[in-house]
Amino acid sequence: MGGDRAPGEVVAGARRAAEEHGIEIVLVGRPEALGDTGGLAVVPASEVIEMGDEPGAAVRRKKDASLVRAAEAVRDGKAAAMFSAGNTGAAMASALLRMGRIKGVARPAVATPLPVPGTTPTVLLDAGANAECQAAWLVQFAQMGSAYARARYGLDEPRVGLLSIGEESGKGNSLVKDAHRLLLEAGGVRFIGNVEGRDLLTDGVDVVVTDGFSGNVALKAMEGALRLLSDAVEGALPPDAWETVRPVLEGLDPEAYGGAMLLGVEGVCVIGHGASSATAVANGIVVAAELAAADLVSAVRSAIAA
Repeated sequence: MGGDRAPGEVVAGARRAAEEHGIEIVLVGRPEALGDTGGLAVVPASEVIEMGDEPGAAVRRKKDASLVRAAEAVRDGKAAAMFSAGNTGAAMASALLRMGRIKGVARPAVATPLPVPGTTPTVLLDAGANAECQAAWLVQFAQMGSAYARARYGLDEPRVGLLSIGEESGKGNSLVKDAHRLLLEAGGVRFIGNVEGRDLLTDGVDVVVTDGFSGNVALKAMEGALRLLSDAVEGALPPDAWETVRPVLEGLDPEAYGGAMLLGVEGVCVIGHGASSATAVANGIVVAAELAAADLVSAVRSAIAA
């Protein structure tokens, strides 16, 4: 029920994922509002957490909200994973309050794949869950992000960078300097030092850790820049030339990567963009199914325990 184009595009994306990938999907929401579900099962949920609702309060107050019921389905083993394009904060709160936090995790983090042509994406975290962080949390983000990169992209030893304003170890604010020192000593992390914003879309690093404020600003800035580039190129080229270039730019579209993963909770929770189309929803569902099959939660649990 969440998202700028819900429920139409969400249902269409779910149907596509079921038909094209054979994924068993359960829709959660108001049955009378869903339209033609193509035979997909529906778990009734009478309430909706709106984009403007305060996440934590809404999850506690709206106990029959679709986001809450979806998280409960994962907790109870009735579903292997959940996907939502709705209120990001409420999706995180639902997952945290209903599924629970992995033992030892200080704060869950949002991991977002950033497209890098010709190689695996760069995993950026935290992309918005924690605006203010402690240095030790960034170490856990590195451990969880490494587990995610191994499970999703098959990387044996993901290279981890710390986002800063310079590559030198002495650059950055007190949070970055403290995190740099801790990461040098952290187990289970292949730390390569500081990286800058210009490194996010290159093949020089696999996982980039930062606080949720900086991560979200960087993410939104890149999304805007890529959208501007695509529109400018399309407007400057004749139609036949644009058709040649379009596949390259579509490969950089965040919709192709299926959304962000909430790491640190006892279940798979994939969060899509609020403006997700049916294509983005279908891709997000595929990612959720793959991460559940790869037992990502156990991998993160082991990384934190170690």
